[in-house]
Amino acid sequence: MSGYDILMIGHVTCDFLNYKGEVTPFTGGAPYFASYAAKKAGAKFCIVTKLAEKDFGVLDDMRKDGIEVLAKPSPLTTSIENIFETDDPDQRKVRLISQAEPFYPGDLPDAPVKIYYLGGLFVGEIPHALIEFVAGKGEVALDMQAMLRNSEQGRSFFKDWTEKKKYLPLVTYLKADSLESEWATGTSNREKAAKIFHQWGAKEVVITHASEVIVYDGERIFHAPFNPKNLSGRTGRGDTCFGSYTSWRLRHGIEESVRFAAALTSLKMEKRGPFKGTLEDVFARMKTV
Repeated sequence: MSGYDILMIGHVTCDFLNYKGEVTPFTGGAPYFASYAAKKAGAKFCIVTKLAEKDFGVLDDMRKDGIEVLAKPSPLTTSIENIFETDDPDQRKVRLISQAEPFYPGDLPDAPVKIYYLGGLFVGEIPHALIEFVAGKGEVALDMQAMLRNSEQGRSFFKDWTEKKKYLPLVTYLKADSLESEWATGTSNREKAAKIFHQWGAKEVVITHASEVIVYDGERIFHAPFNPKNLSGRTGRGDTCFGSYTSWRLRHGIEESVRFAAALTSLKMEKRGPFKGTLEDVFARMKTV
């Protein structure tokens, strides 16, 4: 089997958008949004996901769009309700309706991989043993929400990752949003949080906020603003940003990659669903970030 630039591991989900009581179903999940960004960036990748066999059809559109998906059967499909009670798209409640099984080393294809993208949504989906396994085979890109976001009886809440200092040294690319970084580091200052994550071992730290994305590599902090014309496609912002950053980073420097990620993500936020614009669109927007 030929290898991949990126192997994306995470649940493709059957979700619901509840906007002021109006409910709309949509496909979601970290690998769903990240994969379209990676495709646009020219990365060779594959998604490993788990969902109930009755829901395998939700993957058809992705495959039609040229995205390689390896689906593993699970008793349940992960399903999340995103609840927006106001016009502020950054103020949402997340309710976990059902959850697919965790991922294990045996779920992964036997192929060379440069970056293992661990895109979990809730604690338990990405076991520590999986982090150790993939770190011995390639670089690790980890979404911090997979280690912080918990759910009990449908209620979503953050709880600190007590073993972070043990496992962050295995991580090349770490992504957190401003709330997750505050929970993990104890500071609301994003630059300080990025430096703390780096001190704990993560090599390149990506932190997203409503206004911008920053990256810290141990020497410099790189900033790039988000400048969407509207926020109708806010859901999937972080996954799109991390997917575009890691994919462009394969062949480009940090400064260009963070600008690429900010530009592509800004365009994505203007429309619901994953990013389906052109590279020309992204390059044009990069001139403004």
